[in-house]
Amino acid sequence: MKFHMISGGPKPVAPFSHAVETDGFVFVTGQMPDTPRAPGELPEGIVAQTRAVMENLKIVLAGLDLGLEHVVMTRIYLTRFKEDYAAMNETYRTYFAPGRLPARTCVGVTGLAYDALIEIDLVCRRP
Repeated sequence: MKFHMISGGPKPVAPFSHAVETDGFVFVTGQMPDTPRAPGELPEGIVAQTRAVMENLKIVLAGLDLGLEHVVMTRIYLTRFKEDYAAMNETYRTYFAPGRLPARTCVGVTGLAYDALIEIDLVCRRP
């Protein structure tokens, strides 16, 4: 196994690696909607937070020489599921090519670090 911490990547909120790689699969830790420049500062609303999370995921993937086209599975966690589900979906889908949407699970949760509205983790496969 390889344990990856990405230089310039998002600051972890707990003791974990940005990603762990084994047998061609890369498991990317759930990302928060803050930025590497401003840890713990979140944008307002689900659309902005979804974009911020996806941009953080792209930073981690780029540090691994991967991109969103390598994602096979996502898990999305929402603290306001009913309120934010539709807007999150509209934003999320813009990050993937039509007909190339990863498998996905999306669940409502009672809370996330930094009181974020969303967190997303990924499973990728190296080509």
